[in-house]
Amino acid sequence: MVNHKEIIAIMTISVIFAFAITLLTDFNYFLTTILAVLIIIFLNVFAKKITAYLLESEIEIKIWEFKRWGYKQKQTLKKSFPAGAFFPIISKILFFPIAGGFVWMASLVFDVKTRISRAAKRHGYYSFSEMSEEHLAYIAGAGIFINLLFAFFGYLLGFSDFAKFSIWFVFFNMIPISDLDGNKIFFGKMVLWGALATITLIAVGYTFFVV
Repeated sequence: MVNHKEIIAIMTISVIFAFAITLLTDFNYFLTTILAVLIIIFLNVFAKKITAYLLESEIEIKIWEFKRWGYKQKQTLKKSFPAGAFFPIISKILFFPIAGGFVWMASLVFDVKTRISRAAKRHGYYSFSEMSEEHLAYIAGAGIFINLLFAFFGYLLGFSDFAKFSIWFVFFNMIPISDLDGNKIFFGKMVLWGALATITLIAVGYTFFVV
């Protein structure tokens, strides 16, 4: 279900997140943070992959990159910038040196392709050859939902850091820009984005005042 490229991307981003959050101030805390982030990301990825499978498609996870920096066609970089690998560190230094590790945690995106042979078998040839924006919204939303759900369970069970990191992960991924999950949900199913965004904002407030 998860190929070696995806595993490398997930492991790389988990280490970057843990480093940005802890800055290696405590090695044991660094290791536990890596473990927590790995669980968070794998929950997100598996929820998306299962939802994609149910929608007769499959997804591949990769590190978020962007090339275009403006609206015009010529406003592009010569090479894609690996934003997912750099934004956590940049945010720690410049924007969020607060709240014990509140850093950018939206670093993985996904590509989707239809399982044409399986779709044809169930629905007839060419009847389900492309994924709509609504389908993408459901796939991305599944990952967000499962992270919110496990953040709640984590908090109830006393794993406050896991709950906190889960909510921060959701918060940044819900931002509707570029190829992030939030953008897919916002343009595919705005009602779903509004519901998840409301829950996320409430949860973020709790991470500062309760967790």
